[in-house]
Amino acid sequence: MLLCYVDTMGQCESDQAKLLDFMASPEAYDPAPARVERVETHASVVFLAGQRAYKVKRAVRYPFLDFSTLELRRAACLNELAINRRTAPHLYLEVVPVTISDDGKFHLNGKGKVVEWVLAMRRFEQAGLYDRMAEEGRLPLSAIPQLAATIAAFHRSADRLLAPEQSVAALHAVLKDNAAAIAAKGSDLSLVALAAVNRQSRESLAALEPLLKARALGGYVRHCHGDLHLRNIVDIDGSPVLFDAIEFDDAIATVDVLYDLAFLLMDLGARGLPAHANLVLNAYLDAYGGTGNLIGLKALPLFLSVRAMIRAKVELLRAGLTPGPAQNEARHRAATYVLLAREYLAARRPRLVAIGGLSGSGKSSVAQALAPPLGPFPGAVQVRSDLERKRLFGLSADHQLPEQAYAAEVSDVVYRICRKRALMVLEGGQAVIVDGVHAKAEEREAIAACAARAGVEFTGLWLEAPPETMRGRIAGRRGDISDATPAVLDQQLAYDLGPQSFAVVDANRPLDQVVASCLGLIGEAKSG
Repeated sequence: MLLCYVDTMGQCESDQAKLLDFMASPEAYDPAPARVERVETHASVVFLAGQRAYKVKRAVRYPFLDFSTLELRRAACLNELAINRRTAPHLYLEVVPVTISDDGKFHLNGKGKVVEWVLAMRRFEQAGLYDRMAEEGRLPLSAIPQLAATIAAFHRSADRLLAPEQSVAALHAVLKDNAAAIAAKGSDLSLVALAAVNRQSRESLAALEPLLKARALGGYVRHCHGDLHLRNIVDIDGSPVLFDAIEFDDAIATVDVLYDLAFLLMDLGARGLPAHANLVLNAYLDAYGGTGNLIGLKALPLFLSVRAMIRAKVELLRAGLTPGPAQNEARHRAATYVLLAREYLAARRPRLVAIGGLSGSGKSSVAQALAPPLGPFPGAVQVRSDLERKRLFGLSADHQLPEQAYAAEVSDVVYRICRKRALMVLEGGQAVIVDGVHAKAEEREAIAACAARAGVEFTGLWLEAPPETMRGRIAGRRGDISDATPAVLDQQLAYDLGPQSFAVVDANRPLDQVVASCLGLIGEAKSG
């Protein structure tokens, strides 16, 4: 590891530690702030001074990153400025030099010989960082749909990679680098777990190559963020902002969109926030649209595992920079991530759950609560008839459908679409919950037949509540995707439901009690 300045001729010019000390001094800035905060990572040091933040690249060389020369650091700063302006143009301002004068003093954006390049950013409140909100229990589920929609919009607009072989080769390189880096620095980690992860990752990638190449050709491999975890997302004025994308190698960030998303999912799961992770996945799939990502879910266990191993590697690098108790804590986190990576690769069977019931019975609320623990992490994908009906008519979730959209023949098409999407999710290896009225016996029979066709466990749940309870819930809805009104419920109450093959659940109770009953029925079906 290089800890000195190196010019293009390879000669050390000054000790980088001295410049970092200079950047930590209020006198380095004009106007001078009252204090300067210093935030360090394995690759950079950020100085928070007044209304701005200044990022210095460490003069280091890793197998996956090379900042060992002044020119390489300048190029990385310029690239970081450009790529992060895609998502945070108001945060990323300019690249400025640090110079040294004849008297040996450093100057920020001054005259003299350039000895460093610094990325200047507009400072934001650290309390708005998503990782800090998560640590402090302040990250609300209500913020997740907007975050997922922001990521989906960014992914759809990002540049595509058209050469499918490159995306697969890049993943092979990541697996190799992870294994080598962790083996070199993680002597106290579980050799059994490491061997299992390395072997299963290689086997999984080999099996997934045709799918991954097809996804590259289909436009699902793009120049993404590359480092999309909670620490690189901040709330600014009530909106999520993605920042600190990978700048040192565009190839590392040109990845499958689900691989990019997997870092966020893994981070949420590792922090004990499975409901947040499940909602991210579902809201992202809804916002991205199409069906390609449903089948692409087959690669998600590998993507999650690779992201966990990357985090283990980073923790080991951090351990090398932080002596004492902090070093031991970092190594412990690395070991935890390795075990998590192995867990993601463990085979788990998906299952299909169908939730039926009249409008206002609580189907969507129950589905969202049931989804996180079902099947492989991050839980079940929700397929909602209300959403599919609006997609069929080309409307967004917040637009009301015309009356003809609820004709019987339209409903038949909507339920066929729901079943088709459910089969795609099951083919992708994830559990799925289909949320729809399912008022007809043949609709209930058809969704059960989907599970049989896919060879997975099936549980049908029928939520039942008194009419006055359902009317009250409908009247109290705000911003709900459903267009149901009390008048619609009155029509449904006149339906002939026919033979009931779903398990009937009393939904006239608090949500947690209804969910507990449903989980009990799902568990009984599984054990039976």
